[in-house]
Amino acid sequence: MSTQTITAGTPHATSSPSPSSPSSPSSSRHARPHQRVTQLRVLRSEWTKLTSLRSTAWTLAAALAVTILLGVVLAKATASNWDHYTVEDKRTFDATATSLSGMYLAQLALGVLGVLMISGEYATGMIRATLGVVPRRLPVLWAKVAVFAAVSFTLMVVANLIAFTAGQAMLAPRHIDVALSDPGVVRAVLGTAFFVSAIGVLGLTLGTLLRSTPAAIGVLFGVLLVLPQLVGALPHNLARISDYLPSTSGDALMQVVPSSSLPSPTHGVLVLIAYLVVTLTAAAFVLVRRDV
Repeated sequence: MSTQTITAGTPHATSSPSPSSPSSPSSSRHARPHQRVTQLRVLRSEWTKLTSLRSTAWTLAAALAVTILLGVVLAKATASNWDHYTVEDKRTFDATATSLSGMYLAQLALGVLGVLMISGEYATGMIRATLGVVPRRLPVLWAKVAVFAAVSFTLMVVANLIAFTAGQAMLAPRHIDVALSDPGVVRAVLGTAFFVSAIGVLGLTLGTLLRSTPAAIGVLFGVLLVLPQLVGALPHNLARISDYLPSTSGDALMQVVPSSSLPSPTHGVLVLIAYLVVTLTAAAFVLVRRDV
């Protein structure tokens, strides 16, 4: 017996949909083909995660603001008290470093953001979904590092240029300002941006290793704030240990006027790269070997 019914002379099928029906599973599979996981797609995913969080915008805005404001305030204070500076202070004065001093606070802001970029996923359990989609795991880490480094470095270059320009305007009435075209100035602007973004990546690797926001931030702040104080209390013959601390590398990259107490900018870059290579290698090893 036929399964069709006739209504107003028009046949209406009540049988199961044919294999070619748009609602059938086979056609759905053809309509939504499986997409292979690629590094580019993982990068897009991490970009979406980073830019969709409200905390990201606030933290980046805070880093931008403190870089500019602290540089301007210190430059203005220097210009106001210039007459009280000693001859030696005037000789060693670094106008570029003064206007870029906001990096000391910006490094903390971006360091915390770097930690949160991975530890936040562990806290919410979202990391399981992330690694479920990308079972090889390492592309996730490389994407997080690449996206965060690009965003933070770009932001800090812009912040440093604004801070430098505004800071030199404060110093100009005393004729102690410098120009962007002067030797070493562009290197200091870019080097300081590299330092702050490197600290952010360091925070990201610590978050990967420790999987805990408080623990990772505690270790990061200890390395940046506490360890330099402890090393500074060591005997004089051990003082050069400070040359291998991240904070000293930041000072070296920020300086234009040479200082006998600081290593060269090249030394600072190499030390930062060494920290990043070691921590990234450890983070990659741990991410692959342990359970979520």
